[in-house]
Amino acid sequence: MTGIEYDDFLDLDYAPTDTDLLCEFTIAPAEGMSWEAAASRVASESSNGTWAALHVEASELTDLSAVAYDIDESTGTVMVAYPADLFEMGSMPQILSCIAGNIMGMKAVDSIRLADCEWPRQLVEGFHGPQFGSAVMTEKLDADDRPVLVTVPKPKVGLSTDAHVDIAEQAWRGGVDLLKDDENLTDQPFNPFEERVERSLAKARELTEETGETKDYLVNITAETDEMIRRAEFVAEQGGGFVMVDVVTAGWASVQTVREHCEDLGLAIHAHRAMHAAFDRMEHHGVSMRVIAQVSRLCGVDHIHTGTAGLGKLANEDTPGINAWLKSDLYGMNDVVPCASGGLHPGVVDALLDALGPEILIQAGGGIHGHPGGTEAGSRALRQAVEASQQGVSLAEYAADGHDELQTALDKWGSETPR
Repeated sequence: MTGIEYDDFLDLDYAPTDTDLLCEFTIAPAEGMSWEAAASRVASESSNGTWAALHVEASELTDLSAVAYDIDESTGTVMVAYPADLFEMGSMPQILSCIAGNIMGMKAVDSIRLADCEWPRQLVEGFHGPQFGSAVMTEKLDADDRPVLVTVPKPKVGLSTDAHVDIAEQAWRGGVDLLKDDENLTDQPFNPFEERVERSLAKARELTEETGETKDYLVNITAETDEMIRRAEFVAEQGGGFVMVDVVTAGWASVQTVREHCEDLGLAIHAHRAMHAAFDRMEHHGVSMRVIAQVSRLCGVDHIHTGTAGLGKLANEDTPGINAWLKSDLYGMNDVVPCASGGLHPGVVDALLDALGPEILIQAGGGIHGHPGGTEAGSRALRQAVEASQQGVSLAEYAADGHDELQTALDKWGSETPR
């Protein structure tokens, strides 16, 4: 008989191998629990440990124990190394069930947060990753030297199909590249999916010809998995180049399935992160947005919302750091284009591009449609703000030089961000 003791999962002299998945946790040990005891329980519960002695011969066991190998009490950080063979290749649900599963509810810790991961090649190669990545900016759009501009018709639910298409036309004519459904617009009676997609993409083709710039539509296909596949096929049949998935609420297995089908259909995937804050908002517990972004890249999205570096309406987060990881080398896997969204308007574009650089999507909703001159004027103002920033001219100077739409936007909103 062999028993698995918690001490077996703690080795502060352990040197991780290049096949280990390394996870950084921030923990607060429960009352009466030492740092070493709490760290070993994290490694145990997330791999092959249990609280009782087992009647299993050692010769019958495969050694798949995780190891807590570093503890920094000053920062609350615990590092855990997981052998790659603990995981099923290409199964994100199984991986997360280990590293962000039962451990989130353990009594041994008052709180625990999965803050970061270092992914070994062996695991990365089990995933498809993005089909296009940053190439989407030139292969599907005409934004090789500037940010891609995106808008969601507002209000985001409740508009009729007629109103939706009319707003799309104005936005595209004003200089926006992409129309986007928001997270909770799918197939409702006031704006049915198939009618909206067919008419919006037909209008996109008209505006592409009129403006000489490619116009397209991020279509929200979020639903039960089989229905998402059917909707993706419909988008492709109508000539669309993109689909959107609410990746957290749909689930990672669904995202992986959609990614496989979208490769056959030639569709890029836009990831909305609705519900992410249920996991990442508390700094001391849950799963960080950095890890959610990593998982999204592995599962195969081409762009994802990562925040605004504090320049929008949402809580601040490490947007530059997340974006850098999404653009970093990952054993040759395609990168992901970050999307900045949430309370943006023309008056913050210069600061946004200073913080995040030009290879991003900029999504503005109210910051376009709330323009006193209407949607087309709001789109022109956003495009003018990008032009000014890329030319190194202040927004105020550019606005005063005959760019009336930008001037109106600055008069209305200045450089303040909403709350």
